[in-house]
Amino acid sequence: MLRLSALYRYPLKSGKAEILQQVGLDKLGVDGDRRWMLVDEASGRFLTQRAVARMSQLSALWNSKGGLTLSSPGYPPLDVALPGGNAELRGVTIWRDTLRVPDAGDAAAAWVSDFIGKPTRLVQIPLERARTTEAGYGRDDDQVAFADGYPLLVIGQASLDDLSQRIGRPMEMLRFRPNLVIEGSAAFAEDNWKRLRIGDVEFRAVKPCSRCILTTIDPQTGERSADREPFATLETYRKTENGAIFGQNLVNDGIGRLEVGMPVTILE
Repeated sequence: MLRLSALYRYPLKSGKAEILQQVGLDKLGVDGDRRWMLVDEASGRFLTQRAVARMSQLSALWNSKGGLTLSSPGYPPLDVALPGGNAELRGVTIWRDTLRVPDAGDAAAAWVSDFIGKPTRLVQIPLERARTTEAGYGRDDDQVAFADGYPLLVIGQASLDDLSQRIGRPMEMLRFRPNLVIEGSAAFAEDNWKRLRIGDVEFRAVKPCSRCILTTIDPQTGERSADREPFATLETYRKTENGAIFGQNLVNDGIGRLEVGMPVTILE
């Protein structure tokens, strides 16, 4: 039997994961997932672990009011409120998308600038300013917050086990930053899923997830693997014309709640 074996949320894009036992889903995926982002103050361009590996050590815990608590070793915690309706709007760029979103204010900016080491702003994306997903995949009205392309990512536990065996040492699931992990399927079965149901919520698989050098960053230490693993091995047997793929991007068709242990049904 297939079951939901792990749930993760990443309140801040490229920040540390929250490990969850249960969570709600809204129109943009997991409640509070990647609703916040760091941007270069001058250009508005988004910042991630690809360029700033130490972001893996930045904790941003989401609270039920939508705000964050920022913390990292050596830095005092900072509570950041959800920007109000009169918050300054800042122009930002994430991949090919340019949009205007609420800025979290100067106190948050001072904290993240000190952490990053250059002038940086913290921004938040409300539902009404959500981006649309990549054209050509899913539906025209599918939306996403600050995740790279889609609201949710699912990975089968057997897929990680297969990769770890090939590398010769265990790989951490959090290197791949999924929202949902499913046990009980064959390795890479998720490649072929089109629709699935967990609890009362149905999901559509819209596109395999192409991986990058970010997977080589140890989520515990923030250090890059000297041997480029697991990306190096992925490229030997999972490479496609769209890159080395690992995991499946999903869109949820409805809202509801998920809980670790729930059965998973593959509908198509």
